[in-house]
Amino acid sequence: MEQNLIALGFILLFVVVVVLKTAVVVPQRSEFVVERLGKYRTTLEAGFHILIPFLDKVAYKRSLKEEPIDIPAQTCITADNVTLEVDGILYLQVLNSKQSAYGIDNYHFAASQLAQTSLRSAIGKISLDNTFEARETLNGQVVMALDEAANNWGIKVLRYEIKDIQPPRTVLEAMEKQMKAEREKRAEIARSEGQKQAILNKAEGDRGEAIFLSEGEKIKRINEAEGRAQEILRVAEATAQGIAKVAEAMSSPSGHEAANLEVAKSYIEQFGKLAKANNTMIIPSNLTDVSGMVAAAMATIEQVKAKNDGPKVGGPEIHYKS
Repeated sequence: MEQNLIALGFILLFVVVVVLKTAVVVPQRSEFVVERLGKYRTTLEAGFHILIPFLDKVAYKRSLKEEPIDIPAQTCITADNVTLEVDGILYLQVLNSKQSAYGIDNYHFAASQLAQTSLRSAIGKISLDNTFEARETLNGQVVMALDEAANNWGIKVLRYEIKDIQPPRTVLEAMEKQMKAEREKRAEIARSEGQKQAILNKAEGDRGEAIFLSEGEKIKRINEAEGRAQEILRVAEATAQGIAKVAEAMSSPSGHEAANLEVAKSYIEQFGKLAKANNTMIIPSNLTDVSGMVAAAMATIEQVKAKNDGPKVGGPEIHYKS
């Protein structure tokens, strides 16, 4: 009885070992490389598979997912002989499990080393100032170099990203001073541009003010000239009307006697005013001959009247003697 139980146990153990050796479940987005007696047989995709026990075995397991590989920091020298510490991260994906298993022993290590050497070569062609601006270019050059070599490895390099670029402390201090000087330069330029604009604005304002003042002065003078012209016209019209009135009055029967009286009155009045002033005067010898002065004034009036009453054009001139 005990012997039967032991035999049954061995049989069960054998069955379990056979099942473990023959039944294989491949996860999603994975592939298993199967060898038969040490030679490649097939590649198992996701799902359940049965192998021949003791002949077939799963030699390699590959994930078809995108894999990130950290690239450790390394020393690189730029074209202007500046030493930099650069690290990055590489993203790749297995496209052919068989080639990744038999094309190279360790594709992770190979891709990491090739990424480092490609990055050193790319950085050695540019200067320090261009290194920080050319990250995209550097990443593209590393991916291109890896893609050429990875064709035989069954993998695809998707992208490479530089994580950090660390220059020496002395270079950092020099860069900080340069950046500070550049900022001060931009600030000074901005300040000078502001002052220039302020001067231009003030000059423009002064120019506009001068134009407005000159326009105002021009309008003022035009108005004053027009006012003086109107004043002269009004005075001339009033004088003309006064003369016309005098001429009309002189034409009346009593106009001559009234004119004699007015001239004599004005003559006496004006000489009376001269007598009040404390001035030295030269007076005519016939100052007391008022009738003579009146007669002379009246003769002038008669001549004006004769001209006004005579023929207009082409007529004979008539002279009156008093």
